[in-house]
Amino acid sequence: MKLIIVSPEKVVYDGMAVSVAVPGTKGAFEILDNHAPIISSLQGGIITVRNDEGEQQFAIRSGFIEVARNEASICAEME
Repeated sequence: MKLIIVSPEKVVYDGMAVSVAVPGTKGAFEILDNHAPIISSLQGGIITVRNDEGEQQFAIRSGFIEVARNEASICAEME
């Protein structure tokens, strides 16, 4: 899936991902290919992005995620 993570300051990640684990305000969850459309708020914690090169983690204070048509967009305040 296509993933973009942006903060107010810059684009943090822009590329492909196999999965994305996020700290939702109602509990952590994971986004995989062909996930159903969703919009959710995020709480402070770690976003874990897995792609063909391995795994990356990003610490956030809060944010939002939107998933539609195999594209995920995250707007977050970074730690």
